[in-house]
Parts: sequence; structure tokens; C-alpha cells
Amino acid sequence: MTRSTYGLLILACGLVASSLRDCPVGEAGGGFFQNRAVGGVAVDANGVLEAPTVQDDQELAQLREQTKLDVPAPLQEFTERRAVSLKQIEATLRKCQAEMKPVPEDVKYLAGLQRVQYVFVYPERQDIVLVGPAEGWQLDALGNVVGVTTNRPVLLLDDLMVALRSGKTSAQEPITCSIDPTEEGLARVQAVANRLREMGNREETLARIEEALGPQQISVTGVADTSHFARTMVAADFRMKRIAMDFEPAPVKGMPSFLTMVNPKGRGMNNLLPRWWLAPNYEPLARTADGLGWELRGQGVKCMSNEDYVDSTGQKTNAVSKNPAAEKWAATMTQKYPELAERDSSFGELRNIMDLAVIGALIEKEQLLEIASLQLPRLLGEQPLERYPAPKQTASKASAIKQRGGWVISASGGVEMLPWQIASEAETVEAVGDVRSEMSADVDEIWWE
Repeated sequence: MTRSTYGLLILACGLVASSLRDCPVGEAGGGFFQNRAVGGVAVDANGVLEAPTVQDDQELAQLREQTKLDVPAPLQEFTERRAVSLKQIEATLRKCQAEMKPVPEDVKYLAGLQRVQYVFVYPERQDIVLVGPAEGWQLDALGNVVGVTTNRPVLLLDDLMVALRSGKTSAQEPITCSIDPTEEGLARVQAVANRLREMGNREETLARIEEALGPQQISVTGVADTSHFARTMVAADFRMKRIAMDFEPAPVKGMPSFLTMVNPKGRGMNNLLPRWWLAPNYEPLARTADGLGWELRGQGVKCMSNEDYVDSTGQKTNAVSKNPAAEKWAATMTQKYPELAERDSSFGELRNIMDLAVIGALIEKEQLLEIASLQLPRLLGEQPLERYPAPKQTASKASAIKQRGGWVISASGGVEMLPWQIASEAETVEAVGDVRSEMSADVDEIWWE
């Protein structure tokens, strides 16, 4: 067999999804949300992630065909602006609790909102209203709830509650997730690499690298790691890495994998470890002079890159040099993100929770609840969140490309949000007040319009 040198990259595969073992019974969708393959992979009770089997995929497809979500007729048609009242959501939750009834689907899916574009305060009605594009909803191939014509994920009540509850703490603690190898694993990989000058049997070599690196650790900060909000961050990180490492093609044109861009030089191990993370990408918020109207502007998400340097003992430090290929791939990811969010609902869901995180920080920072004389005890703490086993670790998976040069390892990546910082940057745009006036019809009788 011809011995060839390959470029080697290692991926932390960590998409978290709903599963038979982690979803509560009795929620909308019934047995669908109990399927272990919803979202792309499964997570067991110990927090270990694994790829779905062929049988999982078949069961998921069958459940999608059998599941029908209840969408009220007035919410079916797409609209650029649908208003959702926080006051009326709170009232509905209170009524459901008193009558011991489940939360209606139109509340659980926030009337089909697909993004939050505006936040309007109406002190005379003691209300805060969220406004954005919306339509009826359905389940997509990943098991996410998306618009029937746009394929954009809808906002979830569960994520809204997490965002509102993190509004105050986000001033001091960022909201993050990360998938990282252990220092011991990096040291073992370095030792293996020092003994390997060329790749003989490709599969055997990749298996040795994967075994040496061992399980990678998943961490979440700023929100409960058992929440859907946390799972959304980890899912998007996973999908990003899958595309970067060429384990699956990007669903949009003009976005090659990182493997096709990298050009390692020399022989043996290349010590630069590309790292990508997804972060909010907003322009300064637009606001009215009186602070009663706010608009979120910008595409919502960007991809950033830096590198860690691993020395001969496996210790990581900040890299001095930059990897042009890693930076180019990050720039491409940012440019293509709006398209990706339309084609892969995991990226759209990440954008949704970033919108909500900014809203949570804005409401707290600007004391909008006090201005509106609005109390939200259930949204802010009394209403229980859905709970899932927290993702803790995932196996490393190696890939290689045949080319001249050495090996490159992808060490880590994640998501980082600083919503308080985004909520602190605003400029007065009186046109926002015009939209507020247009949306000021009475919403006392219904919680959406």
C-alpha cells in the first residue's frame, strides 16, 4: 500500500437533540418529541452525545408524517409584523396553571414569530409587545418547528423565558457553550503524532488519533445546561463543525469546507489548532427618544476565528500567528449565515435565541417592566422550563485529506453571547415610533394580533 501524507482534522461532534430519554410527556406533538433522533443526534441520560442510527432516522420520518401541530386559522398566513403581548402570555400561563391545563401550542410557539424585530412598551396598557415576521408552523426534517412557507424556525416560549431570566445575570456573565478536548487528550495526541511521520492505513491512523484525544468536554455558562436554549447553542456549534470538517456538505452554494482551504506546510503535526465560535452580529439598536420603542437591526449571527497553540506537552496557549484559511472560512460562514439559517433550522434557531437574549438584556437594562408597570412572575421564574439531560461530553471524530504537508487538528469551538453589551449600543431613530403607533391597536382581548 502506498504511504501518503494527509492533512488531518479532528472534530468534536456534539449536536444535542430531544430524545426518547429526555423529553417530557404530554407536550405538543405527542410522541414526536419523544423520539431520540429529533434534531440530528441523540443524547443519553449520562449526557453523552451520539449520532442517530438508520433506524432512528426512519422512525423520525414516520413520526413526522403522523404528527400534526395545531395551528389556529388566523395564524396560518404569513405576515411581516405580528404583535405578541407579554402581558397576555403571562395571563395565559396563570390560567393554565389554575385550571391544570397544558400550555396551548399558539403560546408555546409564540404565535409563529420567526424573529423579534421590535420591542414596544405601552405604559397605558401595562404591556410590552414583541413584533416580528410570523406564520403558521410545521415540523422540518431535523424535528424543529419552522414556518410552513419560509422554513424559518419559530420562537419558543421556553427560550423566551430563559432569555428573560438571564437578563440581569448577562451583565456580568456571558452566555456560552464550548466543546473542547482535555489537556490530557491533547498531550496524548501530540505523543502519537510525534511517532507518526506518514499515514499508512488511513482508517487505522484516524482511529488511533480519535482514541488518543478521547472524549471532548461540553460546557455551558449563563443559562441552565438542561435548557432548550443551551441545546440550541450546542446544536449550531455541531452543525458548523460538520460543515467545516467536510463531514457533510453545506446546504448552500459557495461555502466550501475548511479542509479544502487548509494547506499545512512541512511534515508531522501542525501545532496550530483552528477555533471558530458563533457570536451576535447586530447594528446599534434603533430606539425612540422616549425609550418606548426599540428595533433590532442586523443579521444576528457572525462566525469568528482565532487559534490555540499546542506545545509538545499538549498545553494550549493563544497563538501568535493567524491561520488565513481559518479566518477566510469564518468570513464565508458569516456571509452565508442568512442563507444557512433558511436552509438549516439549527442555525435559524441560534439566531432566534440571540434575538431573545438581547431582548432579555434590553428589558432589564432599560427597566422596561417598571416603565410598563408590568409584572411577569411566571415568565420570570414560576413557570417551569422543560428539562433535558445536560450535554457533558462527546467522542472525537477525525477526518483527513490527502495533500502535501502535515496534520491540522481542530481543537474546539462554540457560541458566545454578550447581550448586555449589544443592548447598550443604541441610536435614536424616530421612524421606530411610527411603527409603534401602527401596532398600538388594543391587544387586551387577544395576546397576538
